[in-house]
Amino acid sequence: MAARIALAAVASAALSITILAAGVAIVGAAVFTELMIAHGETAEAARAVFSQSVLMVLAATILVAAPVSLVLSLFVARRLARPLAEVSAAARRIADGDHAVRVPRHGPKEIVELGDSFNQMADSLAAQERLRRDFIANAAHELRTPLTNLQGYLEALRDGVVTADRATYESLSEEVDRLVRLARSLDALVDDERAPGAPSRLVETDLAAALRSAVELARPALDQRRITIEGRWPDRLPVRADPDHLAQVLANLLQNAVRYGAEGSEIVVAAEVRVESVLVGVTNSGEPIPPDDLPHVFERFYRVEKSRDRARGGAGIGLAIVKQLVEAAGGRVGAESSAGRTRFWFSLLRSGR
Repeated sequence: MAARIALAAVASAALSITILAAGVAIVGAAVFTELMIAHGETAEAARAVFSQSVLMVLAATILVAAPVSLVLSLFVARRLARPLAEVSAAARRIADGDHAVRVPRHGPKEIVELGDSFNQMADSLAAQERLRRDFIANAAHELRTPLTNLQGYLEALRDGVVTADRATYESLSEEVDRLVRLARSLDALVDDERAPGAPSRLVETDLAAALRSAVELARPALDQRRITIEGRWPDRLPVRADPDHLAQVLANLLQNAVRYGAEGSEIVVAAEVRVESVLVGVTNSGEPIPPDDLPHVFERFYRVEKSRDRARGGAGIGLAIVKQLVEAAGGRVGAESSAGRTRFWFSLLRSGR
C-alpha cells in the first residue's frame, strides 16, 4: 500500500514538473526571445542567454526537486499506510475470533477517527460475544435443571419407586411451568428484535390501580417469604402506557424484589409525580448489587453472582424485558444499590403530556 501511494505521489509530481518544464522551455523561450530582440539583441544571442540562464536553473531545480519529492512521497505514504495496515490486520484477527484486538491511535486526524470507530466496533462485538456465551450457558442451565428433574420423576414413576400421587404431579407441573416461563420470556425478547420499531398500544392508564393490582398478585409470594410491603403513591396516577406491558413490568420488578429480598424484610413500592412524568421505585432489603455489575443488570441474560442467581431461579431475562417495555412507552429505567438496599425504578410520561 505504501509503495502504491508513493508511486502515485511521485507520478503526480513528475507530471507537474514535466508540464512546468515544457511551459518554460517553449512558451518562456519564445517570450524571452521577443523581449531580447525588442531591446536590440539578435535571436541567436537571446536563445543562447536563455539556455545558459533559465534552462540551467530549471534543470538544477528539477534535479533537486525529484529526490525531495520522492522522499516526501515515501514519508507520507508510510504515515498513511501504516495505520491502515494495522486496521486491516486487526480486522482479520477479529474475523478469526480475537475480539480483544484494538488499534493504536496515531496518524492523521481522519485515520485516528477511523481507528476510534474500529475500536468502538470491536468493543461492541466483544460485548455481544460475551452476551452470546452467557446466553448459551444460562439457557443450557435453565433447561437442564427442570428437564433433569422431569426425567428423574418420570423414571421413578416408570420403575415404581415414586407413587403417582397429587404431590408428584404438582412437582412435575412446577417444572413444566418453569420451562413455559422461560419460553415466554425468550419469545418476548425475540418479538422485540423482530419489530424493534413497532409502537406500543399507549393509552391513558391509571398507574395507581396497576400498582394495587400488582401488589395483590404478588401477595402469596410475599407471604411465603414473610416479606411485608409498603405502598406509597397517590390515589390516581394517569400515565401513557400499554396496560398489559405495564402489568408485566410491575410483576417482573416485584418478583425480582421478592426473589432477592431478605426473608422477613420489607419491600417499598413508591410513586411520585414529576413535571412531565411519573417515577416508580421498588426497593428491597438484602445483598447489594456490586458496583461493577450495576450498569449491566438490564442486559439480556446478565447475572449478578451467577451461582446465587441460579439457585434462586432467575434466568437473567426479566429486567431486560422491563427495560424494553418501559422504553417502548417512552420511559426510562435505572437501578441503585448500596448499604443493603436495592432500588429499581422506571418513569412513564404523564397522560396529556
